[in-house]
Amino acid sequence: MKGWDLTLDLHAPSPTPLFVRIARALEEDIRRGRLPPGASLPGSRTLAKSLGVHRNTVLAAYQELATQGWVTTSAARATSVSPTLPDVPARATTGAPRAAMPSRVGFSLPASSPLRRERLESPRGALVMVGGEPDVRLLPSSALARAYRRALKIGGKRLLGYGDARGHPRLRAALAEMLSSLRGLAVHADELVITRGSQGALDLVARTLLRPGDTVAVEAIGYRPAWHALQLAGARLAPVPVDGEGLRVEALETLSRRTPVRAVYLTPHHHYPTTVTLSPARRLALMAWARAHRVALIEDDYDHEFHYDGHPVLPLASADRDGLVLYVGTLSKVLAPGLRLGFLAAPRPFLEHALGVREAVDRQGDFAVELAVAEMLEEGEVQRHVRKLRGVYRDRRDALVGALERELAGALTVSPPAGGMALWAPCAPDVDADAWARAGREAGVVFTPGSTYSFDGRPVPAVRLGFAALKESELVEAVRRMVRARTRP
Repeated sequence: MKGWDLTLDLHAPSPTPLFVRIARALEEDIRRGRLPPGASLPGSRTLAKSLGVHRNTVLAAYQELATQGWVTTSAARATSVSPTLPDVPARATTGAPRAAMPSRVGFSLPASSPLRRERLESPRGALVMVGGEPDVRLLPSSALARAYRRALKIGGKRLLGYGDARGHPRLRAALAEMLSSLRGLAVHADELVITRGSQGALDLVARTLLRPGDTVAVEAIGYRPAWHALQLAGARLAPVPVDGEGLRVEALETLSRRTPVRAVYLTPHHHYPTTVTLSPARRLALMAWARAHRVALIEDDYDHEFHYDGHPVLPLASADRDGLVLYVGTLSKVLAPGLRLGFLAAPRPFLEHALGVREAVDRQGDFAVELAVAEMLEEGEVQRHVRKLRGVYRDRRDALVGALERELAGALTVSPPAGGMALWAPCAPDVDADAWARAGREAGVVFTPGSTYSFDGRPVPAVRLGFAALKESELVEAVRRMVRARTRP
């Protein structure tokens, strides 16, 4: 087109692809009328030569404009401005700030979700004792990196494509062997599904098992993310009391007389958050009740490996002969949460339904990571790491208990937990656990009050203190900060 040339500085640094920059410059000239409807554009070779770019770059720019309706291409492959231009708002001029995402939505949303709680960032330099997380500093990262490289070399492109929704077969086989030898579960690899963490397994169970309005019994003081997964599947949660022997089974009897119970979610090995183990008598009573009422038991065995005094109690699933238990576990506590490796062990008929849900929602996990961890299990690397962690965490537990007994004997009742990665400490009557936790953040130590785990959010006179992620010296300092927070005006 005579009298027209494209104004575009191709040498200016920009993260935007070159063909997109050319297309935007042409679009801007069309908007301004410099290129009116019907005007012919230069041939791709001509424009490419004038701009000093490859012809394919210009062809890509023309194709982008044609897709948006700004230009048309005739049978003779001539490109011209469309007779009818798209009805779109004017684009901001070059150099103007990029448009922000709209601050409001143009459609209705549900009322504020009760599932999302306020997320508080830990203050810089704070010692974090929340939850009972593992110490990722102890991860055998070199061994994991070697296994990952070998996995990519062996598996190649197959690992990066679609695969079995159950997870990599080698990891399922290695996990089945571990569960059989260490946890007494006679499970086959085909009765396992690898998930993105235990939360992924809980979500899969909830979506597969529940229908809106189903009643699920949960521990009245317990693990809120699991409750959220159940609620998102439409469950109506019914809190059941917990005491020094774990879940009170007689309360389930009372509940089942009022309403049909579809499932029970519980943490019987180390109750979250109190670390209490479900007593043998209650285990038997629970299994008998579930059998009589045909109720599913969702067993969350989140930290089975970490038991320090005596032998760990075997899972409920190890004694299940009636297909009642859906067993959820994780490798996050053994390795690292960021790997997102959990699993679900369940009877095959249930898994057939669950796999249909998995394929629709999540499809599969990361096969390269799964194969790498499978190799570490096969070679005993994970097992050696667990033995090391068990000793380290036992020492850290003892260091925390000792520091608490020295510094806070009047404020907390402390008993060393037989297992787990945190301890539960009841507070003295004059201690406000919630206020103490808030003051602790200001003093540089983050811990959780009992109300965090309460079903109804009411105050619970206790605190949960994670010890696994901090060194012994850090735990001693954390207790000192708790003391300072306690004595603040």
